[in-house]
Amino acid sequence: MSKKTTTDSGIYVEKGQSLWQDAWTRLKKNHMSVASVIVIGLICLICFIAPAIFSFQDPNVQNLKNTFAPMSGEHLLGTDQLGRDLLSRLVYGGRISLLVGFVATAVSLIIGITWGSISGYIGGRTDGVMMRVVDTLYGLPFLVLVILFSLLIAEYSKSLAIVMTDEWNMDEESVKKFTNLVPLFIAIGALGWLTMARMARAQVMSLKKLEYIEAARSLGISHTKILLRHILPNMLGPIIVYTTLTVPGFILYEASLSYLGLGVESPNSSWGILLKDGANYMETYPRLLIIPSIVFSVTLFALNFLGDGLRDALDPKAAKD
Repeated sequence: MSKKTTTDSGIYVEKGQSLWQDAWTRLKKNHMSVASVIVIGLICLICFIAPAIFSFQDPNVQNLKNTFAPMSGEHLLGTDQLGRDLLSRLVYGGRISLLVGFVATAVSLIIGITWGSISGYIGGRTDGVMMRVVDTLYGLPFLVLVILFSLLIAEYSKSLAIVMTDEWNMDEESVKKFTNLVPLFIAIGALGWLTMARMARAQVMSLKKLEYIEAARSLGISHTKILLRHILPNMLGPIIVYTTLTVPGFILYEASLSYLGLGVESPNSSWGILLKDGANYMETYPRLLIIPSIVFSVTLFALNFLGDGLRDALDPKAAKD
């Protein structure tokens, strides 16, 4: 896309746009993607910033005399089976679910891009061996591996909690909340990089044959600099799109693990735990299931719509408007 500008001599000149400017123009025309950005931003603000501004009730405080309380001024969304404020648990649970999605995605991106880039750039037998490892891991059930791996590293997280509490003099409750999430972050992220590795490999194999890469090699630039300065920036489009589509998948994995009782440990909450608790009372108190389900579904839909919009906006083969 280009814009017409006038020089001092009165001549019309076509001013070009970069790929990112063109992509932003396309994205703004996709109303569903723009709405998704707004929705995701609001959810993140509510989960991460609102508790620091407004006074939310402690999500773990129980009041057995006020169980299943209806919506009121004191409890805007009512209380659960243990008398805990549902709004607070929804907000703090969203913080944990989003953190799992974002951190696990970051871990998988780092591993996947590094593995796939090295494999695609070196090629030959190294590429064959590295991709056979990926194929082998692909043949194993992901959810089962995550469960086994999270249980394996749970012991190390307990040791870390002892060190942080005794030697670093940190608050025991805060340390427990952090170390309980570490196995989820590492397990989901460390085993969710396979698709990213394949995609990064395909991108590198196509880019390394282009003329400007050959020119960089002829100038004596090191392979590491070629990968970081010349190849990686040109892979950002597909990577960004894949990232927005990976986050909801990892949030869903966390919800599945929490639903099975293998995710976030009690009394902490996450959207998966809220769905699990709500399912137990879906016939008598459907509010406990419907409210978390709506928030969870809206977040997943918004992230997927944003990913679709970015895919269309960053597609260099798409017809220009």
